[in-house]
Amino acid sequence: MRRRSPHALAPVLAVSVTLAGCTVGPNYERPQVISPDQFRFVDGTAQAQTLADTPWFDVFQEPELQALLKEALSNNLDLQVALARIEETRARAGIAKSYYYPQVDGTFDGVLRGSSSDKPEGSESVTENASYGFQLSWEIDLFGRLRRQREAALALLLASEQNRRGVLVTLIGDVASTYFLLRELDLQLEIARRTLALNDETVAYFRNRLDGGVSNRLEVDRIVANRAQTAASIPDIERQRAYAENLLSFLLGRGPGPITRPALPLGEKPPPPVPQGLPTQLLERRPDVALAEQLLVAANADIGAAKALFFPTLSLTGFLGGVNGDLTSFLGGGGAVWSLTPSLFQPIFNAGRLKQNVAVMQARFDAAVAEYRKAALNGYREVANSLVTIQKLAEIRTQQEIGVEALTDAADLSRARYDSGLASYIEILTADQDLFTRQLLLAQTQGAELRARAELYRTLGGGWQGQP
Repeated sequence: MRRRSPHALAPVLAVSVTLAGCTVGPNYERPQVISPDQFRFVDGTAQAQTLADTPWFDVFQEPELQALLKEALSNNLDLQVALARIEETRARAGIAKSYYYPQVDGTFDGVLRGSSSDKPEGSESVTENASYGFQLSWEIDLFGRLRRQREAALALLLASEQNRRGVLVTLIGDVASTYFLLRELDLQLEIARRTLALNDETVAYFRNRLDGGVSNRLEVDRIVANRAQTAASIPDIERQRAYAENLLSFLLGRGPGPITRPALPLGEKPPPPVPQGLPTQLLERRPDVALAEQLLVAANADIGAAKALFFPTLSLTGFLGGVNGDLTSFLGGGGAVWSLTPSLFQPIFNAGRLKQNVAVMQARFDAAVAEYRKAALNGYREVANSLVTIQKLAEIRTQQEIGVEALTDAADLSRARYDSGLASYIEILTADQDLFTRQLLLAQTQGAELRARAELYRTLGGGWQGQP
């Protein structure tokens, strides 16, 4: 039989290389998302500058909070899981890329066969045979199936990176919010203890009057009950504070324990208003929106890979090695053998399986489009909620400060009037109760304002910049 020269396969290879530039399936285009001209509840014209451009260590400048944030970024377990997911998807992207290239394997086959005759003069014969060499297999990506799979793998890699950013942004927001909650609870506890000390003085004062015969048991009982109500609030605040410390310790990747922080003065003014930027920036900056888009890119590439299965598949297999009839010295002699075999595979009938596969991928793509638009709209909603929260809390705080100032004056006046015989003990009791309640509400509003600014920073997509 006449041997075919390797040059005879050159046309096949040339055609394969030419067709390999063809990629079926749709190229990705970002879906249209209706974006508002500016964020809702923004006073004045929206500006391109945004708080989200500021690194977290410039937004949260308290040394104690910065130390906690650095510790969380180093030790948080959710962040470590996200980093491991990146390494996994990076390896999967490398696997997808490896199919572009030929696969070469080393092979060795050895056979030892014996035969014997049952005749008296018969003898046993043994034959030896060995083959060794390198085997090549390579799928030529004629219609871009491998390229689409590689495109999907890269999109998933970028999605895992966006997931890490999302975990990081959420972590910074959670640590800051829990830290501000702790400071708020510290302030509430201070108010409660200060009020309890005042209640103790009032109880002692009325008991002395009772012992002197100028008061009655009803007054003392009401004052003691008011003191007990104040005292009962302290364990509840301490419980909430312990819960917050345990949560913050968990975010820091450590066991439950105390958290060092400064006190929050009552009436402390919040930071000045912050720039929100343009709504369209959320599509690029928010990790959850970017993650949804990368999943959409992967779903789009999967459609192309599914469509490529309708077209022929060209594969090359080859072998280069040698054969020898002596197993003990097969590397020392024998003949060389090579082969190169192109093969073409074309699906003809599969009962609509490939068509349904495309339908599956198209449905996944449609779902990914909806998820992307949902993520964008949810981002606009969260920013709008944060902005209106900051505005309305500022208005609430202003009125509460007026109320606290007035009730402080009323508490002093009620005691003076009681000493002058112009008022009953009910005025003192009511003034103390109202002042305590309003002071707690003001402390809660102060803490909520600080947490609202941390929440706005998160909703704008800030916080993913590196450490200082």
